[in-house]
Amino acid sequence: MSTSKPAKPAKPAPPKAPKPTALAGKKRHPVKVPVVTEISDAEMAKAAKFGKVDEGKVFVTVGDESHELGPAKGDEPLIAYARKYFDHVAALERFKARLEGSDLSVRDIDSSLKALRSAIDSPDSVGDLADLQKRLEPVEKEATEVRSRIAAEREAARTEATAAREALVAAAEKIAEKSDQQIHWKNDTTALRSLLDEWKEAQKSGTRIAKDVEKDLWKRFAHARSSFEKRRKHHFAELDRNNSVVADRKEELVKKAEQLRESTDWDRTARAFRDLMTEWKSAGRGRRTVDDSLWERFKAAQDGFFDAKRNATAAEEEALSGNVAAKEEAVAAAESLLPIKDLEKSKPALRAALDRFEAAGQVPRGDAARLNKRIGAVERALREAEEKAWESSNPELEARLSGATAQLEEALAKLDKKIAAAEKAGDTAKVDSLTSERTARAAWLEQIRDAG
Repeated sequence: MSTSKPAKPAKPAPPKAPKPTALAGKKRHPVKVPVVTEISDAEMAKAAKFGKVDEGKVFVTVGDESHELGPAKGDEPLIAYARKYFDHVAALERFKARLEGSDLSVRDIDSSLKALRSAIDSPDSVGDLADLQKRLEPVEKEATEVRSRIAAEREAARTEATAAREALVAAAEKIAEKSDQQIHWKNDTTALRSLLDEWKEAQKSGTRIAKDVEKDLWKRFAHARSSFEKRRKHHFAELDRNNSVVADRKEELVKKAEQLRESTDWDRTARAFRDLMTEWKSAGRGRRTVDDSLWERFKAAQDGFFDAKRNATAAEEEALSGNVAAKEEAVAAAESLLPIKDLEKSKPALRAALDRFEAAGQVPRGDAARLNKRIGAVERALREAEEKAWESSNPELEARLSGATAQLEEALAKLDKKIAAAEKAGDTAKVDSLTSERTARAAWLEQIRDAG
């Protein structure tokens, strides 16, 4: 039998406990563990000392007790059982190395401890099982600590993963609960798709969470997506219907505009185009591509009409520009009457100037406004002179002014007596009140005298 003995692996440095978040969606990396392939004759003989063969059966001694293992087979019946012992030793070493490398799960630790404990509590090999028990105890203690840590880390990771899923659900529900005024269909649809991708990724590579919790969260998530999708479909169906109505209305306006394009009834058609523009603005917004196409047609018709109108106006004004000089002369003749001093001479002179003004004919619009304003100022000056002359010679008005003057003078005299009486009585409040009233009446009297 070969006597080569495997070298005992160097004990790795104890790993740092990872943060709870480090476990989320990550796998532990396995470490190299010793594998016993050959046992030396000396070790085999040492192990065999704990066994014996009696009446065709193999027994192992553990302390003061002897345990039957099974039938004795072959020329060296203890060897097979001794090999099993060294298998247990190797399993213990592997388990210990894996504990130090922290590449075990809770299930791995539980199953390994169960197998090693069974090899001692229910012996099935020949060897120093008491020694194996001593070697197992510190490993078992360490395994219990590692198991508790891993379980805590797993629970923390599961709690964190659950919170992350809850956050995805809450975000989806928040989007689904938005009012029509708050919602942005494109952005919120993209956001929901992104949340779904995050959910799938968490399911695929994240930490597992409790199935019942995941089921409830998914139900809420799916409901939020479903309700949002129903609203989105309804919104765009309504939008399509509205777009169709808007497009039909604007199509009618475009046809009207195209019919008016060739009109030469400039003023009436210009007003009609303004009305069409008001209707266009109130028709609302439709699908952008359709709206833009219809607007191009509407604008082309409108521009065509107003370009033709501007050209016609320019031609007309050019033809009328020859009448400006005659109009200017008539206005100058009227302005020469200012200021109005002699009504008898000014009135016929202004009528003659106005006749010349009308006889000169039409002029370009800009000149017409300017010249009309100037000759209108002369007309107003003449009317004002006539009114002033009438007021100054109106006997009825003079009579009214004379009567008002007499009444005010009488009232002032009465007020003077009342003021004197109040002063004598020492009633200063009444004096002040009567004085204010007298001041007002005196002012009225002054105005009437000025008017007379």
